[in-house]
Amino acid sequence: MDGSAGESSESGSIVSSSQSSINGALHGDDYGCPRQVSPIRTGGLRNTSPMGRVGLRNTSPSRQKVIKTRPRGLDEETVATFGKVAHPDVQMEDNIWAMLPEDLLNEILVRVPPFMIFRLRSVCKRWNSILQDSSFLKFHSQVPSHGPCLLTFWKNPHTPQCSVFSLPLKAWYRIPFTFLPQWAFWLVGSSGGIVCFSGLDGLTFKTLVCNPLTQTWRTLPSMHYNQQRQLIMVVNRIDRSFKVIATGDIYGDKSLPTEVYDSKLDRWSLHQLMPAVNLCSSKMAYCDSRLYLEALSPLGLMMYRLDTGYWEHIPAKFPRSLLDGYLVAGTQKRLFLAGRIGLYSTFQSMRIWELDHAKITWVEISRMPPKHFRALLRLSAERFECFGQDNLICFTSWNQGKGLLYDVDKKVWSWIAGCALQSYNCQVCFYEPRFDASIY
Repeated sequence: MDGSAGESSESGSIVSSSQSSINGALHGDDYGCPRQVSPIRTGGLRNTSPMGRVGLRNTSPSRQKVIKTRPRGLDEETVATFGKVAHPDVQMEDNIWAMLPEDLLNEILVRVPPFMIFRLRSVCKRWNSILQDSSFLKFHSQVPSHGPCLLTFWKNPHTPQCSVFSLPLKAWYRIPFTFLPQWAFWLVGSSGGIVCFSGLDGLTFKTLVCNPLTQTWRTLPSMHYNQQRQLIMVVNRIDRSFKVIATGDIYGDKSLPTEVYDSKLDRWSLHQLMPAVNLCSSKMAYCDSRLYLEALSPLGLMMYRLDTGYWEHIPAKFPRSLLDGYLVAGTQKRLFLAGRIGLYSTFQSMRIWELDHAKITWVEISRMPPKHFRALLRLSAERFECFGQDNLICFTSWNQGKGLLYDVDKKVWSWIAGCALQSYNCQVCFYEPRFDASIY
């Protein structure tokens, strides 16, 4: 099937051989630029093998008829290859379907893939205002999530662009991002259906949040210090609120107190100054109400407790010969470390560790298959990015333009399918599409 991802087990054996990648940061081998399309369904394919025709009627090409229909609201063609008489499409009676009870209509629409709603809104005025309908949003909040997606963001050349890869549907969708202001901003991350950006509006450092599906956004109040900061956003699904945590200076030149924005209070609050440490990078992970950062001196992790507002040092030594590592938050208090190990290109490999909170040590749980590692990073100095969500860890290569996904629970490696973008400086994060995600 088009758009499927080639998967392999821990040993690297191939289960499905169709492999694609991310262009620029995620590039596809057989795909063009992303289109807002839905997966193609081909129904009624007959068995054309000699054994499959035993006892069946004659379906020779001279009698075979091809029926092509284009369902309303869909771009793809559904093709049926049966030797039957072609019947005209069934005409829907407008006076009947217009009287469909609203509760039943909402039950149907909330089960439509969220990226299809953009096209459905053009059906009628009633459906055009569906995203502002409180009853629809209530139904939407009660159905299971669509599932994890990958959101890629870039500017081409100054216009914001966004494509989303749906892991459940294995298809790319384009989401218009022209509703955002023309700032010099960059992607912070996403949580609970909300996407966070930060950047400069002139000389002022600002933070904004948005819901790409509802095309709504707002700017957060200014922080106490007008300085570019390391940010991370977390969403509380229970009380439908979110917080943004600002740690140190993005360049590490200044010691600034930690600031936390609470959407329920709509203001920033000052907290403890991070102790003087030498951080590895700005890579952070939020797990179990705790924020983790990698530190070189003192060696280990710096942990910020959101409930108390204080920093602590965890003396968890990193694996030997670790070249570059990324902290990744998993489910149920699991914290992972993914990184490249080995001093020489011939002996390098990509590994994943999990933090043993009791012993304060890193335990190796998986290794990237060598052939996947060579395909992802062909040179020892190539740059890669790593991020995760819900025990899914994604690796992207800038130079090779490929993306690889690892499922911690299933212990399966799979290439990401399709073409996402054509820009070198794209930014990628996990994203959960939700219409009911509020930016207030």
